[in-house]
Amino acid sequence: MASSAIDSELFGAFFAPPAYRDIFSDRNRVQKWLDIERVLAEVQAELGMIPAAAAAEIARHCDAAKIDLSQIGAGVAATAHPLVPALRIVEGLCADGLGEFIHYGATTQDIMDTGIVLQVKEAWPLLKGDLGACRTALAALAGRHRATVMVGRTHGQQALPITFGFKVAVWIDEIDRHLERMTEAEPRLFVGNLTGAVGTMASFDGHGRRMQREVLTRLGLGTPRICWHAARDRYGELAFLMTQISSTLAKIANQIYTLQQIEFDELAEPHPHGKVGSSTMPHKRNPALMELTVGLGRLVRAKQVALTDALLVEHERDVSCNQVERTSIPEMMIYVGAMLTHMRYCFEGLEVKPARMRANADLLGGLLLSERVMLALGRHIGKQTAHEVVYEIAMQAFEASTPFKTALLADPRVAAHLDAETITSLLDPADYIGEAVAIVDDVIGG
Repeated sequence: MASSAIDSELFGAFFAPPAYRDIFSDRNRVQKWLDIERVLAEVQAELGMIPAAAAAEIARHCDAAKIDLSQIGAGVAATAHPLVPALRIVEGLCADGLGEFIHYGATTQDIMDTGIVLQVKEAWPLLKGDLGACRTALAALAGRHRATVMVGRTHGQQALPITFGFKVAVWIDEIDRHLERMTEAEPRLFVGNLTGAVGTMASFDGHGRRMQREVLTRLGLGTPRICWHAARDRYGELAFLMTQISSTLAKIANQIYTLQQIEFDELAEPHPHGKVGSSTMPHKRNPALMELTVGLGRLVRAKQVALTDALLVEHERDVSCNQVERTSIPEMMIYVGAMLTHMRYCFEGLEVKPARMRANADLLGGLLLSERVMLALGRHIGKQTAHEVVYEIAMQAFEASTPFKTALLADPRVAAHLDAETITSLLDPADYIGEAVAIVDDVIGG
């Protein structure tokens, strides 16, 4: 019976897209171990380290689909060892005692580490593809709304006009850097390890370096210069990268969540017919996916903390780090996959409300354009002096709820230089978005 959110029949759709869950399933985990053991035996036979007949027999039985995983689980509970029970099962399936040569000279962490790397590598195209699809959907949004005026907010307050396309382009630029980081990290992340108990390859009869290189090449992995049993920075880099991606997605989700509040009402996540916001309030249109995505981001960051702690390893090897990694890495990867799945759906169906964005730009009665007025006045009386004048007028207008234009025209220090027509023009948000449209086009174009 499932107890985790990832395997839950109730909540699995929220937390674990099937494709990601399958990659990090027990069945695929065991298959990766057996893939390594099969190739290891084949290469060792070619190097004369084990009989060719043994390699062929071992390879014949390295199929996780033919193995009862519950039998491995019972063995793990009995032996307190994560790999030996699986090896014993394969050994028992081999004829004529040829299974004796499985796992020749290797140590458990060789197989466990390389296995996780193979799972991560299998998931990588999914992650990059989903992140790229998010980028594509955002680029379409930015293009459609490159000139859609909205309020830019700093410190949670209205600051200056921007466009919605400009806001989205900031998200795109961040995603582009994540895609670059993923590509740059691949040569460091997709590296296996087959170096024996303490990494010296003493158990491989002088064939260690050649054997490792050949096995890892066939598995599609890079070869390390030296054993990394006690150097967990590869997993650390993976954790930080997943955390960065998840934090970007959670940040965007939180912004959509905020801008969906009725008081803002500028954006809304997709709300297909049948989606229920509340068991008691029928009118509710809750940003459920955005809340879920923010929550998943917190879970990913929690796993990153655990994996950071796992960087501290005793001497040449220490199983405490493995216990953290074998649970945290799959969960982290699955959660990031879920975030990408949810946000891609959101981006592709996001409801944008330009009229409300424009209305919100007028909420302060023109104060949103105080910088523009200050700069125009500053051409006549100096920027610093203009700042003091406009600041005084702006504070009075805000506190008295007076339209900014009225307050400006009533002040002789302003009226002496800026007439009503000029001030009206200066207070148009759509005319003060700077080079936003061109910047959006630059970002969309990559």
